[in-house]
Amino acid sequence: MGNILFKVHESYRWVVAVCDKDVFGRKLIDGKRVLDVGGAFFDGKEMRDEEVEAEIARCVDEDATFNFVGKESVGLAKIMGIVKDEGVIDIDGVPVALILM
Repeated sequence: MGNILFKVHESYRWVVAVCDKDVFGRKLIDGKRVLDVGGAFFDGKEMRDEEVEAEIARCVDEDATFNFVGKESVGLAKIMGIVKDEGVIDIDGVPVALILM
């Protein structure tokens, strides 16, 4: 199976959750920053990098908002040019990027 979880939440604007499988289920805590990477929001379909890349490209065309969590997910977004280093924060040792297209 894949190593990234991918899920699209459709509302007036698509909200996309992209999370490394090994980070799913964790509660990331760093001072006042807390990110619960569990539950229904991040519980998406397991995919390989190339599948996730195709889905991200599809969602970019829809003016989606993206939530990337984990080294692999954020790294893929960087490779695709969606995320820059200055747009990445670190919470509890895990890179996180929130992008509004």
